[in-house]
Amino acid sequence: MRFSLMTEPQIGGTYDELLAAARWAEATGLHSFARSDHYYSSRTPTPDATDAFATLAGLARDTARIRLCVLVTPITFRHPAVIAKTAATIDQMSGGRLDLGVGTGWMDLEHDVFGLPFPEWEERFDRLDEALAYLSAAFTGGRFEGRHYSIEADARPKPAGIKTIVGGSGPRRTPALAGRRADEYNHFVATAAEIGPKVDRMRLAAADAGRDPSSVEVTVMGPVLVGADQATYRDLLGRAASERDQTAEELEARWKKAGIPMGTGEQAAETLAQLEQVGVDRYYLQWLDLADLDGLAATWTALRG
Repeated sequence: MRFSLMTEPQIGGTYDELLAAARWAEATGLHSFARSDHYYSSRTPTPDATDAFATLAGLARDTARIRLCVLVTPITFRHPAVIAKTAATIDQMSGGRLDLGVGTGWMDLEHDVFGLPFPEWEERFDRLDEALAYLSAAFTGGRFEGRHYSIEADARPKPAGIKTIVGGSGPRRTPALAGRRADEYNHFVATAAEIGPKVDRMRLAAADAGRDPSSVEVTVMGPVLVGADQATYRDLLGRAASERDQTAEELEARWKKAGIPMGTGEQAAETLAQLEQVGVDRYYLQWLDLADLDGLAATWTALRG
């Protein structure tokens, strides 16, 4: 199993903290550094929430090898022309290291507080499908005419290394869309039993579209709760449960049911192996506290044994 680092700066984190985390991931040999694209958090006090593309542009110049990823940008925030132009620019700045995740958007709160339109899910999904076709046309010099979007320009610069990600946990339409249009299909952490049938649907859709099903990478994003030994794990579990006003037993049962890798490194490896068996290639380790890179390093050491 390969790994990436996933961060959520809408709940706090300066550019310098993002850079430190990205450089840690690069030095550790992780595949990529990813960040979410949200404008707001309901936490009190309201945290800083930096712009995804602006910070990735900075990281493009301040890192050397690691791939950089937005997971994912909502099509409700930006017209696909803006996404295409910004992504191609960051790809050029990074030497072809950008992974571009695109999604429907889901947090109605951030749209409400900023006055952003938030259509019903059916329209958002239709727009996502069109946006992906639009981006493909923009990146390859093609043309596209849809109900919501169209492009007739030869958009430049052309990207050298952009990979497109479709993420979501829907049972049918999302895996099918990923199979037709994406380089990567990303699912939020769940059990292998839940993810496996969706991977099969994605691969079937890819084959129906004339694509090589194995060319679409399958990834999962989520947290881990791993200790170097059982005592350390129980301590981490107790602290996490206390933060959520739950007992350790309640949290452990809930997270295990959700498929989150937990326990010692060996126990977490068993969960990851189950994901590998259903086709998952890579795990985005979600780390929320950008100020705690020591904790991240300890978790990584325990996870890798």
